[in-house]
Amino acid sequence: MTVAVAHLTTQVRIDHASAVYTAARAAREVSAEAGLAEVLAERAAVIASELASNIDKHASDGSVFVQRSLSGPGVDVYSADAGPGMADLEHWRLDGNTTTKTLGTGLGAIGRLATEFRIRSAAGHGTVSAARVLAPGTAPAPVAHIRLACEGEERCGDAIALSTASGSRTVVVVDGLGHGPEAADAADIAIDVFGRSPGRPLPEHLTAIHRALRQTRGAAVAVARLHADRLEFCGVGNVGGLVLTAGRTHPLLSMPGVVGFALPATHLRVVPLAGDDLVVLHTDGIGTGWRGPAALDLIPVPALLAADLAHRHRDPHDDAALIALCPGVNTL
Repeated sequence: MTVAVAHLTTQVRIDHASAVYTAARAAREVSAEAGLAEVLAERAAVIASELASNIDKHASDGSVFVQRSLSGPGVDVYSADAGPGMADLEHWRLDGNTTTKTLGTGLGAIGRLATEFRIRSAAGHGTVSAARVLAPGTAPAPVAHIRLACEGEERCGDAIALSTASGSRTVVVVDGLGHGPEAADAADIAIDVFGRSPGRPLPEHLTAIHRALRQTRGAAVAVARLHADRLEFCGVGNVGGLVLTAGRTHPLLSMPGVVGFALPATHLRVVPLAGDDLVVLHTDGIGTGWRGPAALDLIPVPALLAADLAHRHRDPHDDAALIALCPGVNTL
């Protein structure tokens, strides 16, 4: 049984040509932290540079997000912008097609350099992309995340940990009350408690974390376990989410309360899962405005959804954490 803890996401706003170099530098630094070989670190840097350059040249209100992957030893590079988008995406993925008199190898190069690469674009709706560079021998996992600190803060009070065991995966999402160092301390304690015994029943996770947080400011906590055919979920506070299924959604609602102060009776909810369903859990640093009819279209790719929500629905005045994962085949 393995436990992976989500590290902080680095956001680079592409508001000047120099931000292209900042994005590349961030990719190199995160690659080094992830233990990637230099050649892979350079691949991640080129990917970040190309995505940032595309935003700088062709789009507005865009960002590049760089983070250590929860899929294994590696780096995720996401990008999102406000448009204008591309009407014929496949045309621009071919080498040699360009509108800026360059070689036109950007999107094609990203596809060759990345272990996985997904992109979505439409005229008038902007572009969202997600690339992943993994160490050799690492099997891509169907999981994506974002973890961003409140602007101006160095530590994040929202946290995520993911445990993988034979036949299931268990995830905990924590939102330490408020933000800043004290919120981060509470979140770190909760993640540590989870990591000591990730296979225990979900209500027992909440009880153990509640006891450990009594001397802290407390937190909202949600835990979920994905099996091949079902999801188990229970939570307390303002961490929630939903299961996206073709044609409908299943909200995942936490009980009112504060873990560490007032733990209510916890109720385990069980939701049937199919292989292509998508489970999304997030703190209140990600708004809920995206949970509408649009979510009932084709089930989105996890990483593209994570990038889009971080760009369009994140509150910069609060910590934010989100994880999207599915029980089925490997995919970004």
